[in-house]
Amino acid sequence: MNWLDTVRWDDKGLVPVIAQEAASGDVLMFAWMNREALQKTAELGQAVYFSRSRGRLWHKGEESGHLQTVHEIRLDCDSDVVLLKVTQLGHEPGIACHTGRHSCFFSLYKDGQWVATEPVLKDPASIYK
Repeated sequence: MNWLDTVRWDDKGLVPVIAQEAASGDVLMFAWMNREALQKTAELGQAVYFSRSRGRLWHKGEESGHLQTVHEIRLDCDSDVVLLKVTQLGHEPGIACHTGRHSCFFSLYKDGQWVATEPVLKDPASIYK
C-alpha cells in the first residue's frame, strides 16, 4: 500500500496540517493539504499546502520568502491530522503568519476579549508586494 493511502482524507480530499517549529516546539500555523501537496512536501523537504481560497497548491513562502524546511512528517493516531516539524526561514525569528508574526496563534483570550500577544516582526505590506 502507498504511504499516502494511510491518510484519512476528508470528503474534499484534504487533511488538516499543523506546522510546529522543530527547535522551540512553537505551533506556527494550521493549514490543509491534499494528496499532491503531501507528496510534494515529502519530495521537496519544504512545506507545500493546499490553499482552499485559491483552489491550488501553495508552496509556503512562494511570495514572502518565508519557506518552511520540513524535518519530520507525522500522522496522528486516527490518521486524520498531519504534523510537520519545521524550521521557519526568511527572518529571525521565522515569520510563519501573513500578519508578519512568528506564529498565527498570537491572539490570547483574556478577560472576555482577544489580545495580541506577539509583535509584528515585519510589516506585511513589505512582505507581500
